[in-house]
Amino acid sequence: MLERALTFTNVATLILISAYQTPEQIRVAGREQLVAHLRRHRAVNAVRVADQALAAAAEQDLTLPGQDTAAALAGELASHLLRLHQRMKNTDKAIEQAFGTHPQAGIIRSLPGMGALAAAEFIVAVGDLSTFASPDHLAAYAGLAPVARDSGKRVANLRRPQRYNRRLRHVFYMSSLSTLRMNGPNRDYYQRKRAEGRKHQQALIALARRRVDVLWALLRDNRCFQLQPPPPAPV
Repeated sequence: MLERALTFTNVATLILISAYQTPEQIRVAGREQLVAHLRRHRAVNAVRVADQALAAAAEQDLTLPGQDTAAALAGELASHLLRLHQRMKNTDKAIEQAFGTHPQAGIIRSLPGMGALAAAEFIVAVGDLSTFASPDHLAAYAGLAPVARDSGKRVANLRRPQRYNRRLRHVFYMSSLSTLRMNGPNRDYYQRKRAEGRKHQQALIALARRRVDVLWALLRDNRCFQLQPPPPAPV
């Protein structure tokens, strides 16, 4: 019953199971103690998780063979996963702090969908942007722009490059995917490509390619992203 009632990918569930594994332990602890334990460890939705666990424990009054051994193992695994989760949070925080010292960190982060980790991966993959002659060059390096494969009389034979930086492609792909959850120019562009008959993957790659141009322009001009582009400089 507990396995069905609780989501074991949820941190709050892991916090609960690290201390209380069996239905009997949960029933004996009671609602107040369960909620206090969850809140003490800063679990989200402490009351809801405690109520779900109590409801499931109330429906299971049988003692299963090997229950104590399985419960002890479950508690150890939950504690291990919680420690791992905390280490990941600490690592993410350290990466974000280190990335924050980059002179163009604010510009990269201003592009919708560019979280701290994606932005840090971009810096690692690209290094010095001046080594790329154009946004097309950068897009080809990310595997988002076709390159010529001409031979003999065959011209304009474009294919996706076989050699490209997969980390950089992943950055643009995932950051583009994250923008589809919110209204804005990225989602509008994606939907326009879908309306043109492109499949999801094709429309998403087209959006990622477009975002290469946008980020290139931002870094070139040393300015942050704005929904309304700034007016052209007077001649």
